[in-house]
Amino acid sequence: MEPQDTKFPRCQRCNSGDLVPLSDFGSQGATIQYKAWVCTNPECGFNLKIRNGDVYVNEPIMSGAMHNARTRV
Repeated sequence: MEPQDTKFPRCQRCNSGDLVPLSDFGSQGATIQYKAWVCTNPECGFNLKIRNGDVYVNEPIMSGAMHNARTRV
């Protein structure tokens, strides 16, 4: 668990938001830490993602509200 006073790097694009790390799960269920970094400033939208060893910058950000959760068995 991260300490409460963790300082995240300032977004170099907008200089007002912070870049925060996001984690995900791989196809086999293993945790992938820091798979993406996203700016906390909603007007900025800067993001950096790692997928299959490739780095993607500024992919469109979509709302997860319409996402259907996968059922785990």
